Amino acid sequence: MSADLMLLRLLQLASPNLPVGGFTYSQGLEWAVEADWVRGAEGFRAWQREQLEDTLGHLDWPLLARLYQACRAEDAEAFARWSRFLLANRETAELRLEERQRGQALVRLLDGWQLTQAPEWRDSLALTQLGGMAWLAAHWDIPLRELALGHGFSWLEGAVMAGVKLVPFGQQMAQSLLRDLCAELPAVLDRALALPDDQLGGGLPLLAIASARHETQYTRLFRS
Repeated sequence: MSADLMLLRLLQLASPNLPVGGFTYSQGLEWAVEADWVRGAEGFRAWQREQLEDTLGHLDWPLLARLYQACRAEDAEAFARWSRFLLANRETAELRLEERQRGQALVRLLDGWQLTQAPEWRDSLALTQLGGMAWLAAHWDIPLRELALGHGFSWLEGAVMAGVKLVPFGQQMAQSLLRDLCAELPAVLDRALALPDDQLGGGLPLLAIASARHETQYTRLFRS
C-alpha cells in the first residue's frame, strides 16, 4: 500500500463519521458540567488534560500498542488478554457499555467489508474499539505511531465537540482548544509507548464518579 493510501486509511479510521457512535458519548463530561466541576473553556481544558495524561497516556495508548503488536504477531491469545484488560479498566458500567458498543459497531463495519476474522479473534474484536482499530491498522500497514496520534486526535475532537454543546463555548474556542491540546499529544505518546506492563492502568476518581452519576442524570444529551 502506498504512503498516500495509508494516510487516507488513517484519516478514515480517525474520522468522526466512522460509524461507532463516537458523537453520542461525553465520557462523564455531561455530569461534570451539571455538577459545576467544569466551568468555561479553561475548566474544560484542565478536565481534558487530566484524561489525556491518565487515560490516553497510561491506558488507551499503551494497550493500543500491545493490541497492534499482537495483530502483527498473529497472537490471538495476547490480543484477547489485552482486550479484556482494557475493558476491566473502564471503571463504571456506563464506560464498559460504551466500550463494548463501539467495538461491536466496528466489527459490523468489518463484516460489511467482508474482512472475515477467524473465531479465535472475533469475540475479542467485539470487546473494544481499540482492538478493531489495531486490527485494521495492521491489516492496512499503518504504522503504530501514526495510528495512535490519529486515535488521539479523534478522541480529543469528540471531547471538544461535546464541550461545545455542554460547557458551552464557541467554535473559535473549540479550535483553539483542539490546537493546544493536540500539541501535547506527541510527548504523552512517547511516555505511553515506553510504559512497562506493570505500570498500565488509569484511575481518575472524578471521572468515575461523573460517569456513575451520569447513568441516572435527570436530563442528558449523551449516552455516557
